[in-house]
Amino acid sequence: MKKFKLMSLVLSAFVAFTLGGCSDDSGEPTDGGIVSNGNLLFEGNVIGDGSQEFVFSGNQTLKKGTYYLKGWVYIREGAKLTIEAGSVIKGDKTTKAALIVERGGQLFAKGTASEPIVFTSAQPKGQRKPGDWGGLILCGKAKNNQGNDMQIEGGPRTHHGGNDNADNSGILSYVRIEFAGYPFEKDKEINALTLGSVGSGTIIDHVQVSYSNDDSYEWFGGSVNCKYLIAYKGWDDEFDTDNGFSGKVQFCLSVRDPRLADISQSNGFESDNCGDGAAVEPYTTAVFSNVTFIGPMGRDENFKNDETYINGGAYNPANGSGLGKFQAAMHIRRNSRLSCFNSVAVGFPIGLILDNEKGSTQKSATEGLLKLQHLYFAGMGITGSDANKIYQDKKVTYVNGKATVDANSTSSFSSDFFLNAAYQNRTTTIDALMLTGATEKIGVNYMPQAGSPLLSGASFSDRFLEGMQTVSYIGAFAAGDTWLNGWTNFDPQNTDY
Repeated sequence: MKKFKLMSLVLSAFVAFTLGGCSDDSGEPTDGGIVSNGNLLFEGNVIGDGSQEFVFSGNQTLKKGTYYLKGWVYIREGAKLTIEAGSVIKGDKTTKAALIVERGGQLFAKGTASEPIVFTSAQPKGQRKPGDWGGLILCGKAKNNQGNDMQIEGGPRTHHGGNDNADNSGILSYVRIEFAGYPFEKDKEINALTLGSVGSGTIIDHVQVSYSNDDSYEWFGGSVNCKYLIAYKGWDDEFDTDNGFSGKVQFCLSVRDPRLADISQSNGFESDNCGDGAAVEPYTTAVFSNVTFIGPMGRDENFKNDETYINGGAYNPANGSGLGKFQAAMHIRRNSRLSCFNSVAVGFPIGLILDNEKGSTQKSATEGLLKLQHLYFAGMGITGSDANKIYQDKKVTYVNGKATVDANSTSSFSSDFFLNAAYQNRTTTIDALMLTGATEKIGVNYMPQAGSPLLSGASFSDRFLEGMQTVSYIGAFAAGDTWLNGWTNFDPQNTDY
């Protein structure tokens, strides 16, 4: 890759200046980088393979305004990019634009409830789709279980990892990421927000990901803690945790679109220790609390009883089927030790999969190395399954690596584990939760009303929850909670940016 020239000016989105960039008939520069008012802030050359990658160093500030992101723009080690509150960054479709923070680089995107920072599609309203641009990638120097120099997923040159769990990659606060996600190769996609070995010195809160073309959030190792996350109508998994992620995540809302699912099977949680399930340290020990999952069967009475639908198929009203399949609210596999407390999941084909195909996830569960406690499952097709792509609540064993269903069993290991009385988990109906929709354009009921069983019963006595905020309620919301107000947008397709 060539080295690129960084413009030393700090520029407002509405200050006119002249650079030597080329333009196409639309008047937008064809060179990559960050574009302001038809001009380039970061100027570079197209690299040999025809793609556009741009690297800058130093400290730069994007003043409040509207910008275009073209190509893959790297914030290299030692560099710092600050984006002011109220800014809009539009990702270019042709170059599958992505903003990539490398190890030792920092991004400070600190919006406010009244002036969030928005990363979105550059396509006109009404024409935006999942995957219009690449996404946002943060890499740091915290630990993962694949060594100190792990390649980030999705195609960029960037590596992540180290031994500094307190590493600081900057701030993401009051930020929206819309229509992102790029399938660079099979199983090597850029997610809407990818976090590689990001340390606990990084601040991540109040982030909404909408219409991602792959996972909404994926953590590869690292120790960053996160609060107030929204995954809205994503394509694949909502919260994907891998390679020794050990952070704590609290107050999350996930809403599925019944028509959007991936052929790989879409889940709320998908959690691995690593791809082959090896017993390598640090284990994936992420702790989630106060999560509300609204699955594809939890949003519309017209869908609940469709046979294809409850067996996982994404719903198409023309023929009752879709391109992909939904699977579980929680799929924990490959030696992961993810734990979840004080949460509710509504309307998935499967509630929980504790998958023993690779590694010993079920053994970790029985030994208390992962914990699932004070949870509600409502309106599920089945409570539990023991294997990927098996929609049966029966015990599954692996013979020569092949999942084999015990036809004589009456319930799966996963179901029995979930319903263990000691864990105070419950299965119920959707109506019993007494949910309402407090924000009109979300289109689902997610907020507990007065009298809902979700408004009490949370517990923070377990040591896994040390340092997390203590509240009395199950799920992401108290009755009438307002943390969504002001900064969120549940109709980005029709927003004028």
